Amino acid sequence: EYIGLQNYRDMLNDRLFWISIKNTAYFTIIGVPLGLFLALTLALLLNAKVRGQSLFRTIFFLPTMVPFVASSVLWLWLLNPQYGIFNLILGWFGIEPIGWLVDPKWSKPSLIIMGLWGVGGSMVIFLAALQDVPQTLYEAADIDGAGYGWKLWHIIIPTISPITMYLCLVGIIGSLQYFTQPLIMTAGGPVNSTLVYALNLFIEAFMNFRMGYASALAWVLFIISVGISLLIMKASRRMVHYGEEQ
Repeated sequence: EYIGLQNYRDMLNDRLFWISIKNTAYFTIIGVPLGLFLALTLALLLNAKVRGQSLFRTIFFLPTMVPFVASSVLWLWLLNPQYGIFNLILGWFGIEPIGWLVDPKWSKPSLIIMGLWGVGGSMVIFLAALQDVPQTLYEAADIDGAGYGWKLWHIIIPTISPITMYLCLVGIIGSLQYFTQPLIMTAGGPVNSTLVYALNLFIEAFMNFRMGYASALAWVLFIISVGISLLIMKASRRMVHYGEEQ
């Protein structure tokens, strides 16, 4: 039965739709920058010539090899409010246990902390970019007496900016499609605090059997993803520096 734009009108009046938009924006605005910052920090540390460098790189990359379902089950145990390791460590310092996944105030930060565990893939890409920075730039900076902070801000960050832009774009698109961990660990709870957009779409399609409404949600997600991608690509013209421009 053809209903025109009724699904989109229903969407504007759907409280869960706006909650899912808000939660997804939270994971995108907070989770993606934190993940990029941690990945770059680890890459900078592992780029130094230290003993056991290959071992440390392997250790930090290993979490990315764990399937999402297995890692979600593992983190359910780690974040358990009664016998989880996180609360056990907090207890050593006299801190009251935290209801990580059962407290609406901590549910989203808990999932972000879990996401930071898997930054090994981005770290490896950053590490490859760091090793591609021309040594002549470092040598010229050393001759001028520049410190590490100056090199980081004026040499490293501009040189790896294409990689940063790529990882930022991939991270944002991934956060818009964030689904597996909230489904397994919280099922969107508590009190819809982790009901992300993709999970809401899944519930409407395969639990409420509102396929038309779910299709409308999918089109909105597609438009948002394309719009953000175009904005990032446009902004990259002024913020990204390629080799011939340095």
